Amino acid sequence: MTLQTANPELMRYFQQQQTAPGWFSLLTIMVDGMVSNVGEQESKPFLQQMGAMMAAQYPLSAPQTLGELEGQINARLAQFHWGCVDIVADDSGLSLRHQALPTCNDDAARQSLWCNAFCAILEGRYARWLQEQGGQAHVVVQRERLHSVTDVQFRYHNPQ
Repeated sequence: MTLQTANPELMRYFQQQQTAPGWFSLLTIMVDGMVSNVGEQESKPFLQQMGAMMAAQYPLSAPQTLGELEGQINARLAQFHWGCVDIVADDSGLSLRHQALPTCNDDAARQSLWCNAFCAILEGRYARWLQEQGGQAHVVVQRERLHSVTDVQFRYHNPQ
C-alpha cells in the first residue's frame, strides 16, 4: 500500500483524521515535557519500549508471505489512523517506508521533535512485531531516511 503523494489536500485530510482534538494535544504536550526533562536522545529508549508494548497489545497473526505481513501491519496502523507502510525485502534486510505519519500542525521545530518521537515509537513497534514473526533480538529496526516529517523509511537489519 503506497501513499507517495505531494498532494497537500490529501495530506491535510490524513492529518485531520489522525489528530483527534484533545488526545493529540495531550500526547504532544507529554512528548514535549519528556524531551524537556530528560532530552530527546534519552527519551528514545522509553518511546521504543512504549511502541513494543503497543505491538504486544495488538499482535499480528502468523503471515505466510511478506505481502500478508504488510497487510496485517497496515490493518493495525489503520486502527489508529497512523498511516501506512510498504515493506521491501533485499539481501541485507527489510526496508519499511512509513507514510502519512501523524504530525502536529505547529512550527517546524515542534514537527521535527514529534516526528523523532513517533519514529522511536514505530521502531519499537516494528521491532516487536518482526521478532514475534521469528526475527532475532540482535536484528534491529532503525530509522534510515527521513523523506519528510510524515514520510520515513526504516531498516530492519543486522547492524554488524
